[in-house]
Amino acid sequence: MLTVPACDLGRVTVDTTAKVLVRAQPALQQESDYQLAHDAIPGTLKTIEGFWVVSPDNKDLLRLLTEGYCQYGTAFIEDDWEVAKFANKFEEVQYHNARATHIFTRCLNYALKQLGETWQTTLFGPPEQLAKLVKETGGDQRDQMMWAALALGSIVNHNLKDPELLAYASTVETILTRVLELDAASLPSRKDYAALPHIGFGMLYTAVSVQFGGKPDKAKEHFETALRLTDGKLLLARALMGYRVGVITNDRKLFHDQLKQVLETAPSVWPEQRLANEVAHRRARRYLSHEKNLFP
Repeated sequence: MLTVPACDLGRVTVDTTAKVLVRAQPALQQESDYQLAHDAIPGTLKTIEGFWVVSPDNKDLLRLLTEGYCQYGTAFIEDDWEVAKFANKFEEVQYHNARATHIFTRCLNYALKQLGETWQTTLFGPPEQLAKLVKETGGDQRDQMMWAALALGSIVNHNLKDPELLAYASTVETILTRVLELDAASLPSRKDYAALPHIGFGMLYTAVSVQFGGKPDKAKEHFETALRLTDGKLLLARALMGYRVGVITNDRKLFHDQLKQVLETAPSVWPEQRLANEVAHRRARRYLSHEKNLFP
């Protein structure tokens, strides 16, 4: 009895709950109702964040928050941003740009908490110091590096008019290159994790036009690799390839054929990634509805 007061029962409870949350995560990834997920995820993330405040050293909670915020930003905030952009609602575009920046910054911060203090102080320092740190980081921190790069890349993508942030595109490339070096030695067991760095490169290389340094050919190669690694079942990779590469190269056939193929493939083709495929269908329909405006 004398030892009970020294035990933080709240923290013990949270640490036990965290293991349950990890096991329950697939339920969200398998969700077929886009709007249900859209409405449910913010509350879930804040609940997990509350648990993390109680137990800030819990690695399971940090992993859930890192992945959760990056995926929430990609699947939902960027969707709202695109809707506003296609509708030419410029104030809403700015609002969602700012919101996306904040959400991806949370993902980045949680990734950096896992990577450690050296990463936190070096990421925005001299490029040569970062390159050395990245090279020295091993496979045990592969996923944390991936999320840090994807989050930073998304921040850059939503601030393309900010020269200071745009300069970090090379940082994203450096980190993702290291992730793929590690993958060459041993691919992650999760196929979506194996594909994500390639989607990151695809997004990075189509962030700006060819005139300003875009690399659509390399982007297409990476999107195709993401599809190969997921047996063609990660439809978001195909939707992004059709839209981003098609538009930047003015290739209407690529655009139309790839997006049509997305819609001809049932989201249930990969039950474990049903929600991501529902997002892909939603975007493919949107892009095709604007085909005539994108290719006048």
